[in-house]
Amino acid sequence: MKTLLVATALAAIPIVVSPEGLSYGEGSLKGLDYRQGSGEPQSWQQWGGPRRNFMVDAPALADSWPQSGPRKLWERAVGEGHSAILADGNRLYTMYRYAGLLSMIRRTQAETIAAIDATTGKTLWEKTYDSATGGLDLEFGAGPHSTPLIVGDTLYAIGSRTELFALDKNTGRVIWQHNLVNEYGVPQEGRGYSPSPTPYRDTIILPGGKGASLIAFNQATGAVVWKAGDYPLGVASPLLIKVDGQDQLVVSGANEILGVDPANGTVLWRHPHKTDWGLNISTPVWGPDNLLFASAAYNNGARLLNLTQAAGKTNVKEQWYQNRMRVHIGTAIRLGDFVVGSNGDFGPCPTVAIDVKTGQILWQNRDFARSTFLHADGKLIILDEDGNLGLAVPTRQGLNVKARASVLTNKAWTTPTLAGTKLYVRDRVKMMAFELGK
Repeated sequence: MKTLLVATALAAIPIVVSPEGLSYGEGSLKGLDYRQGSGEPQSWQQWGGPRRNFMVDAPALADSWPQSGPRKLWERAVGEGHSAILADGNRLYTMYRYAGLLSMIRRTQAETIAAIDATTGKTLWEKTYDSATGGLDLEFGAGPHSTPLIVGDTLYAIGSRTELFALDKNTGRVIWQHNLVNEYGVPQEGRGYSPSPTPYRDTIILPGGKGASLIAFNQATGAVVWKAGDYPLGVASPLLIKVDGQDQLVVSGANEILGVDPANGTVLWRHPHKTDWGLNISTPVWGPDNLLFASAAYNNGARLLNLTQAAGKTNVKEQWYQNRMRVHIGTAIRLGDFVVGSNGDFGPCPTVAIDVKTGQILWQNRDFARSTFLHADGKLIILDEDGNLGLAVPTRQGLNVKARASVLTNKAWTTPTLAGTKLYVRDRVKMMAFELGK
């Protein structure tokens, strides 16, 4: 049986504002020094956006689009890859396999980190580095798969072969670099490295390998601050949470979920979350009520964990488990008392809503194939793998689809990015900008 590609679809999802206007979840982030930017609507500086949760405070968005889709601002070519798009002022950043002159004939052996003008789509600078594809399983497309991170004036990015760079975001100048395979014995992922860097205080944290399941690098110098752990990993990006006042990093192992101290890598708790081939891909969803929702495909399902602190120890209680919701590569989003995600690994993968407290499936919608999501202005922006872009209002009763248009064609597995009212999307061959404002 074949597996599907591990893309960058690994999200951290505490919620801030529900569609009903109820404010919740912001308090769960207080005291965590993410250092990922201001969180303003124009900023999308890391995987998951301003709050690393695929939810953004946006100006009023249009309630619908014409059948032809929202107004397109520009379109440009990119190479293969699944890296999401960062937005920082008037610049965008992403990664792709170098699109050389012969790239349409044969796959190039290099990858590119690119800065792009957000107004025109033109390249401002590129950093291209050798990244051979030999030995990688490219059935579902080549990398890079990881999404970069911006902290201050520095852009952090890691390629398919664990080529880690800290670059000046304005010029592309290399500040420091490492190779996790060569220097730290990190095993080469079969389809290429996927997790995205996680910022914590003055470090960035990345999943590693045997004897160094997690590695923390100093942001300024690249020096290793700590490395810890000897447990097999999934491919999700870690998630920073706060459990009753304690900072914790939620890590997706190959067959479990772990809570780790982000200051030193000490394992605080672990809970079984077994999936075939060790492919825990989608990052768990954290809520302000200390409830952690986790879901995976490949013969797994969904479970809800309640995390509490007592006497310096984290207690983990599984509230429920069910095997009917299996989030694969996409983002899941919690909206008050329900979670929305794309369900399934093989087949049509409908959009599903699940009750947080009970695990009951509330509804299924088959308007879109396997999808990724972001939430803004009380609406879901949906991009399915066939390149269909949708606008919908989710409730406990169902998904009210307001607009839909075909915009991409080449396995669109990358989650869209929204900065203000500008939406940026990509697949494996092109990148586009749209205006979603009223």
